[in-house]
Amino acid sequence: MVKIAPYGTWTSPIGAADVAASGGGPQWVGLVDGQAWWAVARPAEGGRLALCRALPDGSVAEVLPAPWNVRNRVHEYGGRPWTVVAGTLVFTHWDDQRCYAVDPDGTAAPVPITPVPDRPQGARYAEPTAGPDGTEVWCVRETSTGEAPTDIRRDLVAIPLDGSAADNPDAVRVLAASHHFLASPTPSPDGRRVAWLGWNHPAMPWDGTELCVADIAADGTIGAHRVVAGGPAEAVCQVEWDDSDTLLALTDPQGWWNLHRIDLTAASPTAVNLAPVEAELGGPMWQLGNHWFTPLGDGRYAVLRHGHLAVLDAATGTIEDVPVDLPVWHSDLAFADGVLVDVAGSATTASAVVSLEVATGTLTALTEQPADLPDAAYLPTPVARTFTDPDGRSVPAYVYLPRNPDHAAPEGEEPPLLVFVHGGPTGSFSPSFAASIAYFTSRGFAVVGVNYGGSSGHGREFRERLREQWGVVDVVDCAAVAEALAAEHTVDGDRMAIRGGSAGGWTSAASLTSVRTYRCGTVMFPILDATGWTGAGGQTHDFESRYLVSLIGAWPEHAERYAQRSPASHADQLAGPVLMLQGLEDKVCPPVQADEFMAGLAGSGIPHAYITFEGEQHGFRRAESIIAALQAELSFYGQVFGFTTPGVPTLELEK
Repeated sequence: MVKIAPYGTWTSPIGAADVAASGGGPQWVGLVDGQAWWAVARPAEGGRLALCRALPDGSVAEVLPAPWNVRNRVHEYGGRPWTVVAGTLVFTHWDDQRCYAVDPDGTAAPVPITPVPDRPQGARYAEPTAGPDGTEVWCVRETSTGEAPTDIRRDLVAIPLDGSAADNPDAVRVLAASHHFLASPTPSPDGRRVAWLGWNHPAMPWDGTELCVADIAADGTIGAHRVVAGGPAEAVCQVEWDDSDTLLALTDPQGWWNLHRIDLTAASPTAVNLAPVEAELGGPMWQLGNHWFTPLGDGRYAVLRHGHLAVLDAATGTIEDVPVDLPVWHSDLAFADGVLVDVAGSATTASAVVSLEVATGTLTALTEQPADLPDAAYLPTPVARTFTDPDGRSVPAYVYLPRNPDHAAPEGEEPPLLVFVHGGPTGSFSPSFAASIAYFTSRGFAVVGVNYGGSSGHGREFRERLREQWGVVDVVDCAAVAEALAAEHTVDGDRMAIRGGSAGGWTSAASLTSVRTYRCGTVMFPILDATGWTGAGGQTHDFESRYLVSLIGAWPEHAERYAQRSPASHADQLAGPVLMLQGLEDKVCPPVQADEFMAGLAGSGIPHAYITFEGEQHGFRRAESIIAALQAELSFYGQVFGFTTPGVPTLELEK
């Protein structure tokens, strides 16, 4: 029998432990001799990233036992951490950030092939790939050169597979250092050339990158490079070789990441758009080593159009969606011998490693759904909607209404709303399965994920709405969506909260200190003081240390704007209670800003709580952290909105 109970008080079979168990899902998929390999997060093992592979009998084997953690710190967000070269697995290990090699079919333990760095984790490696002759691994190396977080040097390097560099740093060859940031070292099939991407401060990789090509000499050294695509207002996000004289690049000279071909034999190589379309086939390069497209042969390419799997036919200049039941595909496409592999899912299906026989359309899941995946009856269905900001511009969003077959609300009651703010801010919200959303909707909350101006997935013009407007456009767009839902009585306008992490934490805190739309908010591992988050402020890492030049304006010319936008400057103007969650090992948004913000609330009369997590970096990976954070958040909303939250400890709020 359906129980009548107020929204927010419903009992749910989806517990915080279930959300933690769902982890981050599989990632970094690749093919080795026709066999799918991938990494997967293990929240129950302290967030360790395990490496797995599919076996011919359909089972899954873990390649490396604990404590091996296949993860790296390049750009602090990490990059592709593994490859297989001539039967040897090469991977980066989180604890020391060194590269290791091992025979995946043998019994010997992995051995280091890079030297001990001068500083702990002071040399990081990402995007390992086979060198032209198979005796080296080529990759991006990031080296700490001083005490400041911005004291960083990057090189493309060659690491000998024989292990000779483990005790001899000079055995690691520097191949190129064309830019401050480097990505995607990719030798040509015939070994005569190498391509890579590069960019410099203050650009971020979605602002402007350059596609570089250089010849490889007989002794393995690299000559002077030339730039064949990209520029200050054009961002190449992926490069592959179509053949030894032709490059393929996802780039956006017309404002959309489309697939281009570049003939290097031409006197003046030009990027030719293979299928012009006002749709994003690529994405922001937050991590190094994503694959938004892969060649299928015969002039056909698997691509992701707004996250949907599609096939681009260069002969006809067309792109056609592939008819599969899983609508959300990840940027991990790999193809060999007629089989495409990737990670895919839906709103009610957790992301899984899948294989697709391109010729027949047969789709096979290589990983099982979580054993504790909730019954679909408790999972919300996202509804794609478009709202309007005060200037009449569109704001896409996904709306999730409460769903629980065991409960209904009293007649006339409207549900409380949680506005989920994605990070980045050059990120996006997609309608994929998220146990964290179901945790709330199955208890009677409505949720909306807002793709505010500045989000990726909608072209450069939409992305650049946020140029020098961070803390304004994002705040206004989220509020416009929430207020529209309240005005149509989809949600209770008196019980709305905003929550987000990282850049989403900034938007949440900026919203709470500048508008009166929300009763309360949850702010996770945030930026709160823009001045401290500049390179001069010294409170963030090198990758994003000049990001605010485009988001707010040049420093120190716009110092007043930095102070005016920063939530830290307006803590006394909080619209309501705040819950702050922070990892103590966060190098992107160090805890100092959250510490100072929350210390300033002592004795203010504003209810607040501050929870920190040992062993967590930027985002929470450990099961115990995820559980504690979710339970605290639920209790927090219940106390602010005035209802009981059964099954979770009561969060103590200070004033």
